[in-house]
Amino acid sequence: MLKSMTAFGRGEKQTKCMKISAEIRGVNHRFRDIVLRLPRPLLPLEEDVRTRIASSVSRGRIECVFQMEMLGEQPAAEVELNVPLAKAYLEAFRDLNERFGLDAGISARELCAFKDVILARPVEADLEALRLEVDQVLGEALDSLEGMRKREGETIERDFADRLTEISGRLERVAERAPVVVEEYRVKLRDRVASLAGDLELDENRLAQETAFFAGKSDITEEIVRLRSHIAQFQNYMGRGEPVGRRLDFLIQEMNREVNTISSKASDSAISSEAVEMKGELEKLREQVQNIE
Repeated sequence: MLKSMTAFGRGEKQTKCMKISAEIRGVNHRFRDIVLRLPRPLLPLEEDVRTRIASSVSRGRIECVFQMEMLGEQPAAEVELNVPLAKAYLEAFRDLNERFGLDAGISARELCAFKDVILARPVEADLEALRLEVDQVLGEALDSLEGMRKREGETIERDFADRLTEISGRLERVAERAPVVVEEYRVKLRDRVASLAGDLELDENRLAQETAFFAGKSDITEEIVRLRSHIAQFQNYMGRGEPVGRRLDFLIQEMNREVNTISSKASDSAISSEAVEMKGELEKLREQVQNIE
């Protein structure tokens, strides 16, 4: 079964404390390229997320975006009094009052206004609990992505099958036409020589030699056999449950090479016409195979 590299998946989970969502987009790429965008609390889990995605996708550019929203009235930070610093400020004020005979006191509000007397530290999330939530959300997004990749792959596979059938049909017409081309050449050569020679006797041996030379030069039997083999390989790869995009791309290059050789060696307009149509189908296959993992 073929899988497309172009797909989208989404996962979401909401608890009493938070809501986490993940969106994954896949596009064509020669290799595997994973791009992550995680909110700050999830950054410690980046490697876990990357490893999980890599285990599901072998090729393509994958962009994964996580969003996290805290729910309820949970404090975003813990507030703490810096006692040693507050005492130091108070002692400094007392010393100032004694030295200069001042009576003015200092309120708690004024004391807290000084830098670092009140410390606010972000609330540390429970990493293990987050790991479970992230794994579940990511799994849902990857399942959704995988489903779309398979559906797109099935559509492409049907298109491949239709185009291979078209190429095979034209190839068989070429195979049927190839022997006729040699016979037509022999007849044309005989008629031409006869018209030039007039009443002179034709040299049948020389005529046979020229016909044999033409047959050897225009023989496309090997190319037809190889092209049939490539088509069979292509069909075999489509049935495998593994990434085969690069292999299919290579096969299309080989098929195109055989078709070009058939066209150049055959020296026949009918075969050349079939070759042009086959090359058109191969070009469409080449465009589509770029989407296959």
